[in-house]
Amino acid sequence: MNIKFLFSKAGIAVIAVATIVAVALISSLPSLRIDLTEDNLYSLSDGTRNIVSNLQTPIELMFFYSESATEDIPQIRSYGTRVQELLREIVLASNGRLSFSVIDPEPFSEDEDLATEFGIQAVPVSQGGQAIYFGLVAAQEEGAAVNPALGRAAETLPLIRPDQEQFLEYEFMKLISKVNNPDLQVVGLVTQLDIDGGFDPIAGQATQQWMIMDIIRQLYAVQRVDLTAAEIDEEIDILMIVHPEGLSEQMLYAIDQFMMRGGKTMLFLDPSADSMVSRSRQGNLIPAGMRSELPGLLEAWGIEFSSDKVLTDNELALRVSMGQGQRPIAHLGMLGVQRNFLTQNDIVTSRLENINLSSPGVISQAQGSTTRFEPLMVSSSDAMLMDAGLLEDVTDPSVLFDEFVSEDRSFTIAARVSGVIETAFPDGRPIEEVEVSAEEEEADREIVAEDPVEDAPVAEHLTSSNGEVNILVFADTDMLSDRMWVRVTQFMGQRIPQPFSNNGDMVINALDNLSGGADLSGIRSRGTYSRPFTRVIQLQRQADDRLRVEEAELLERLAETEAALAELNQDESGDLIGQVTPEIQSEVDRFNEEMLATRRSLRDVQYQLTEDIEQLGSNLKLINTALIPVILSILALLLSYVRAQRRKLTRA
Repeated sequence: MNIKFLFSKAGIAVIAVATIVAVALISSLPSLRIDLTEDNLYSLSDGTRNIVSNLQTPIELMFFYSESATEDIPQIRSYGTRVQELLREIVLASNGRLSFSVIDPEPFSEDEDLATEFGIQAVPVSQGGQAIYFGLVAAQEEGAAVNPALGRAAETLPLIRPDQEQFLEYEFMKLISKVNNPDLQVVGLVTQLDIDGGFDPIAGQATQQWMIMDIIRQLYAVQRVDLTAAEIDEEIDILMIVHPEGLSEQMLYAIDQFMMRGGKTMLFLDPSADSMVSRSRQGNLIPAGMRSELPGLLEAWGIEFSSDKVLTDNELALRVSMGQGQRPIAHLGMLGVQRNFLTQNDIVTSRLENINLSSPGVISQAQGSTTRFEPLMVSSSDAMLMDAGLLEDVTDPSVLFDEFVSEDRSFTIAARVSGVIETAFPDGRPIEEVEVSAEEEEADREIVAEDPVEDAPVAEHLTSSNGEVNILVFADTDMLSDRMWVRVTQFMGQRIPQPFSNNGDMVINALDNLSGGADLSGIRSRGTYSRPFTRVIQLQRQADDRLRVEEAELLERLAETEAALAELNQDESGDLIGQVTPEIQSEVDRFNEEMLATRRSLRDVQYQLTEDIEQLGSNLKLINTALIPVILSILALLLSYVRAQRRKLTRA
């Protein structure tokens, strides 16, 4: 095919006709949808399809979008179009259980009042410019929570942020799931720590619950699980296990069967739980029960945890103050994990900037495990595992450097574990051994003889999990304590949190993710809609590399020439001659010629880069204006031909 013909008047006319025919044929096939994007941006996850196909009541999606106010802001309009496309795809998959509308809240309108009632606030997009609305409301006709605007259950996403683009599908489905199930989910708390408040025997007064529990209780119903319980209450949706230590066989069995029933668990382990350290009246440290353990269960879940090893990291070490007037020093066992060590393609850790830890442990996938092990938080490669005892007794963090030898590898601090698991109790419920005296045994016989009581029904013993489990494991419990992530102030009798780290955000993200069920947890993160020209970037990088090399060579020759000129301008005693000799002039002329030649070479490199980019642009124009319409036209003609043949066969 002659390229010049394609860009001639006749060629353009042919392309225009082909495009019109292709559009007409494709428009006649409204059910045909082909996602050709690299990351399948417009293809819904199976979890999304399952959720919308099982909605209990119709739900209305209202996209509050200041369309008229963003006419001159192409970036926002483009993003608004992408949001609408995804929402329409979700609605289409719901088979009529979802409806969708776009509302433009113009200033001083009823639509603006409605947006305000739903908690959607206008956001200024430029200094002194008009504020815009860019949020989503999901509302159902009936529900437990009543919205004053419409008298029905509703959930709001006040701002659909561009940096959430990768998780748009997840955020939208979380919103819909909450409306579909408006009742608060129950978090069962299993712990020996005073995380939920307690009593300090040394101070002789009650202690407040940790701030993390304040925040959790705003979003979930929390139920404390008795550590001697033989079963986990069926009302509990998520099990939050914090520093398990010395749990009975009956309790371990109860946790095991909770997981077999498809329960969801958030687990916090620790080889050295600082919160278990108390002080005597004399001020002495009293460590007790500092190491987490969950015998049998971790192995069954495919998790390996060293309860006697603490992670130290030279790169992530936090600087701590040793007292007033003293210089802060690095503490190898207190870590500030930055964004680049947090997995960005998982909703639990995405968009978080910093997580503070104290004497954390490490976890890994057990050898031979069949579960999936996906790291969420890792250390740097400048890390080492130390004996937990070294950090329990240390008073001067600087001594840890004497023991530190980098292992030159990264360790996993937090991970998501999923898959089908087998019970850790293949023989069934363990028999509880209780010592009973002869007198008590005789009394029990007499009671049974007088009033026999039927045995309570025993729950069925499950040997394999009912579907895939979802476990979020963190190798640190101290990250939950206030001192690691939040300052708490009092105002009008209320505790006001002032976070300085994202520890609380990560815990809430984890609970939100687990509360959505397997379908919501399984929704993938999307790739970004922004598609840079990687080929152009590659060309620019190659050109930059060549420029750097040739510039470096030019500078090296310049230095050599300056040195040679300086040598020529000196007499035998090293004194300056002070005049331009023929030798010096010849060397200067030679250098000027080399410099001009090098500059021409640099310009040639830049010119070639421009030529390559323009050629790439021409090829893309050809593909988009000619090749794609032709291919689509051929496909449409083939489909039409196949349908026509089928109709002939049917008639025959």
